[in-house]
Amino acid sequence: KALHDATGLSFEVSVPTSYAATVEAMCASPEDTMAFIPALGYVLANTKCGVEVGGAAVRYGLSWYTVQYLVPRDSDYKSLEDLAGKKWAVPDRGSTSGFLYPSVEFKSLGIEPGEIVEAGGHGAAVLAVYNGEVDFGTSYFSPPRTDPAWVWGQDPEPYDPFEVKLNDKGKAYAGDVRVLDARASVMETAPDVFQKVRILKLGDQIPNDTVSFSPQFPADMKTRIMNALPTFMKSDECQQSICSDDFYGWTGVEPVGDSFYDPVRKLIDVLGYTEEDVFGG
Repeated sequence: KALHDATGLSFEVSVPTSYAATVEAMCASPEDTMAFIPALGYVLANTKCGVEVGGAAVRYGLSWYTVQYLVPRDSDYKSLEDLAGKKWAVPDRGSTSGFLYPSVEFKSLGIEPGEIVEAGGHGAAVLAVYNGEVDFGTSYFSPPRTDPAWVWGQDPEPYDPFEVKLNDKGKAYAGDVRVLDARASVMETAPDVFQKVRILKLGDQIPNDTVSFSPQFPADMKTRIMNALPTFMKSDECQQSICSDDFYGWTGVEPVGDSFYDPVRKLIDVLGYTEEDVFGG
């Protein structure tokens, strides 16, 4: 309703079961579909049928995020090389941070992980490590909110992990530090996840996920929607959906063009991946 109020348009909302299903839906309905999809999904959709990006998500002032390599806190793993042959939980093979970027890093280092388990989401990949179902997992990392602000290259855990707790609003804090990586999303299920699961390493910066439009989406309607998104993001409906920390955690949208996602294209080229490699088929 809030998006309708902000744009004057009516929307039929669906939640596909995978990134592949999202891409298929956009290509199958080229004149009237928009979606919130990650960088990898966007690049493949753009190649497949000309899906166009409208903007990149902003989370707490940043239009990037990265991958975190997660291992049991009591494990002896010290480097990515230690993960060779180990069982790996990924959110989905269509996940940019959870699969594409770590795959490139492993390949560049000559590391071959063992069995790959598609957990079914970033939180599920965290829980797979927490529950001992895999040796390590990959998921998204957004920097903690600290004062002064966290900067790239600093310790990804600048707090005592044994102090991380949910406040009365369900937000993860360690003292005054707001914790925002994927582990925070499962604290209701696993309150001691920070005590049991640690960050081994961060990957490179990744362009944030997108607001994307099907290839023949009317330009005037696209502009109306993009102009209305800042208003929508202040609404209760957004706080319960894409603005929720348990969902996408968006705090804004930055207008970007297709070239913003060229780094993702280069990584796909390095891996030699096709749509079938990522989505199956």
